[in-house]
Amino acid sequence: MRGIRGDRVAHPAETPKAGNPVPEPDVTAMFDSIAPAYDRMNSLMTLGRDAAWRRAARDATGLRTGDAAIDVACGTGKLAALLAEKVGPFGRVEAVDLSGEMLARGRRVFRDLVQLHFSAGNALALPFGDGEFDAATIAFGLRNLADYEAGFREMARVVRPGGTVVCLELSLPRWRTYARLYHAAFRRVAPVAGALVARRAGAYRYLPDSLDAFPSAEQLAATMRAAGLTDVAYRRLTTGVVAVHRGRVPPRG
Repeated sequence: MRGIRGDRVAHPAETPKAGNPVPEPDVTAMFDSIAPAYDRMNSLMTLGRDAAWRRAARDATGLRTGDAAIDVACGTGKLAALLAEKVGPFGRVEAVDLSGEMLARGRRVFRDLVQLHFSAGNALALPFGDGEFDAATIAFGLRNLADYEAGFREMARVVRPGGTVVCLELSLPRWRTYARLYHAAFRRVAPVAGALVARRAGAYRYLPDSLDAFPSAEQLAATMRAAGLTDVAYRRLTTGVVAVHRGRVPPRG
């Protein structure tokens, strides 16, 4: 992965958000409501690129057969399933989310993966002990957390020293003009697509809104370092509309 460098910041807001201001119960209820159409909407809005992005996040973990991983804010479990395939039947993957409807869909779709377990849990207070996992991931879920740095810190807590924390998240392209065009298009397309496919235009207004003042790729790397992660690096994908970040958990103490 490419190391951190001084990219031109494309975000329209001068000061990035430290967390999502929408109350947690409201976010959970929104995701419960769109769970039946969530995967179809992702494929539609990304023109099918979301599958390749998740594979990039899986590869960034460095997981091997027999390892243990946790996927935080797992949604319907698509990334968690890729991690489960990577670690094999003798490995372990815990998929955690607050949305019961998302978890229910994941359990149904991936019931044959014996190494994959779905459970309800808060990303800011994970129900696992220190150093239980070789890697932790979060894909398109960080923007929903009330405190981004605390989310990274909690993922780092449950990963062993030397293990990895990987974040796949929407971003904005480096160049300001393109970023503005992308953001404007996203703001218009998401509610329309939500109304057509999921009959949830209001819910899909939340997605572009959540990108407002979200940290740039470079700023998000700084947040990971502030959470105690080391060797932080990131890679932009698909002209910079998403980014994969990776950090390493340092020795304890």
